[in-house]
Amino acid sequence: MTWSLPSPLPRHVAELIAARFAAFADPLRLQILDELRREGELSVGELVERLAATQQNVSKHLSVLLQRGVVSRRKQGTRALYRIADPYVLEMCELVCGSLQREIDALVRLVAGESPDVAGSSTASSRRLVGRPAPRANGEQPPAGGGRR
Repeated sequence: MTWSLPSPLPRHVAELIAARFAAFADPLRLQILDELRREGELSVGELVERLAATQQNVSKHLSVLLQRGVVSRRKQGTRALYRIADPYVLEMCELVCGSLQREIDALVRLVAGESPDVAGSSTASSRRLVGRPAPRANGEQPPAGGGRR
């Protein structure tokens, strides 16, 4: 994947990117996106039923996703149907989930006493998962408290 972003990244561009990522910063919004990914298009009522959430809560989170351009809405009679508007959202979610899966696999191997280095994961990522600080890029070990310099 190639980015055509300016370097260094201007503040206003960083703010736009942060706003997009903020749309994914809630577990219910991620569950909504997962339902829309699986079903294609759903109403608020259908999402409420599938997610066992309140209509008010689902509507609030759909509003955030709509404002950020992550989902789109169309009217069908008296119902509003929502769908994922940006196909790159699904690719981003797959990348994040794949990365997490590699870290989990590495942690499982570490706990089992095997080498945690599996398919692109590293000992450093496993250490992050278990709360131990990873070595610095220069090879030094960080202070025992995990502090930063």
